[in-house]
Amino acid sequence: MKEKAHLTELTQAELSDWVEGQGEPRYRGRQIFAALHARRLRSWDEMTDLPLSFREKLKKEAAVTTLTVESRYISEDGTRRYLMKTHDNLPVETVFIPEERRDTICFSSQSGCPLQCDFCLTARLGLLRTLTAGEMVEQIIVALNDAYGVGEKLPRGTNLVAMGAGEPFLAFEPLMKALRIMADPKGLHIVPRRVTVSTAGIVPRIKELATIPERPHLAISLAAPTDELRNQLMPINKKWPLEELLAACKEFEKSLKPGERFTFEYVMLDGVNDADEQARQLANLLNRHGLARVKVNLIPHNTAEPLPYRPSSWERIESFKEILASKGVNAFVRRPRGRDIYAACGQLAARTPTAGEGRSLLHKIA
Repeated sequence: MKEKAHLTELTQAELSDWVEGQGEPRYRGRQIFAALHARRLRSWDEMTDLPLSFREKLKKEAAVTTLTVESRYISEDGTRRYLMKTHDNLPVETVFIPEERRDTICFSSQSGCPLQCDFCLTARLGLLRTLTAGEMVEQIIVALNDAYGVGEKLPRGTNLVAMGAGEPFLAFEPLMKALRIMADPKGLHIVPRRVTVSTAGIVPRIKELATIPERPHLAISLAAPTDELRNQLMPINKKWPLEELLAACKEFEKSLKPGERFTFEYVMLDGVNDADEQARQLANLLNRHGLARVKVNLIPHNTAEPLPYRPSSWERIESFKEILASKGVNAFVRRPRGRDIYAACGQLAARTPTAGEGRSLLHKIA
């Protein structure tokens, strides 16, 4: 049986080409693109500006949606976590974080993750599959429609972070295509400067990103100031150790536009990487490479069984931050969101909260 085309993963030009190949005028492609992305419609029946005969043909040849929402969980802080399944029954997780001036959607680039970071629950899944551009875009549409309703105007801006399951730079081509689709003014119109991509340190892709004019912001997970500790916490370091990674970061820094910075993320693990001496080592590492246009986000570890780690105390985090500041490094503490529903960084592993953990609402959205 022929697999249906997933039209959500096509650019506006590609959609027009596809429609023309179906014997229809090219402008129908523009209509479908606007319906899928600007109006965020989720079925052919909703697209009443298309002729009925064409909609019936589309039902046979093409799919609007391929992700199925299995469950939605709402945290006490308003964060929403969606557990979805792909057409081939693999888990995909997306997190919607409402804030006063904007909403942030944390989306996944892969089902599972191959990198085996020791403090991350997602690593226990291993890599199941890299997601398509359409599956990435669809996560954003599902979250926005659930929060505000299908086709409803959004009350505030939307920021995106590719910090869900997976290593985005191992899904580079579909990721960049998804960002191009979402940036289209006739669609979602979420431009690259409202997107942050987080990597564990895939050096060739950091260098490649530096050559792309219209690109997302970059965040790099460090977790340790020395190769010895980072090898233990993040095995990717054995392939691209800190000196090589920081050299690529310096190359990336040279490509920054005026006023632009990039970010290092540092998960705070109690008794592992949070000592004063390690704060000094981290500051010296960044300063030795001359990285001035950078900030460090200190992220308290989000506990999840069976991981052996615990978050650093707030006192320890503040001390770490003060030492970085004393050496000229801008550091900020990122407050966790959605811990009670396993929606926080490092917790995504297709888990279902038990009774009493968050307010669990199971229903179909798509």
